[in-house]
Amino acid sequence: MDRPARDKLAKSPPTVSASPYGCSSQKLRQLSRRVSQHFDHIVAASGLKTTQYSLLSNIVRLEPVRPGDLADQLEMDASTLTRNLQPLVAQGWVVVGPGDDGRSRFVSATPAGRGKRSAAQREWKKAQLAFNARVGEDMVVRLHALIDDCLARLNEATEV
Repeated sequence: MDRPARDKLAKSPPTVSASPYGCSSQKLRQLSRRVSQHFDHIVAASGLKTTQYSLLSNIVRLEPVRPGDLADQLEMDASTLTRNLQPLVAQGWVVVGPGDDGRSRFVSATPAGRGKRSAAQREWKKAQLAFNARVGEDMVVRLHALIDDCLARLNEATEV
């Protein structure tokens, strides 16, 4: 399908049915990929991927933070977190150091990491404002509320 036809389909109002149709996982992945492309395109000017910016921002906000607590906060597997931390550690933006005892560790941002986050935050803000303008602020507010509600319901289901 050519781009004009795709754009026309994309701008058509969605059909709402009484029951879900299609695969929710696929639809969420499609949306996630498209939103990630939008943010990555703009945030790339800072030298970070959006995922790296998000991780670095959460480290700065929570530091010092145990890796397990950080993974929980990000709704991420511990092994995925470890893999995603590696490039930030290699660049000298994050350190993983000893915790309260010999078995625990803490993750913290370095001064260079805080500086990198500040630079990336300006680019992220541009991306967020452009996203809000494209999708509509009212839709973004509803989207955030819907996502938060879905996460809470899914987390309740796993706790039972």
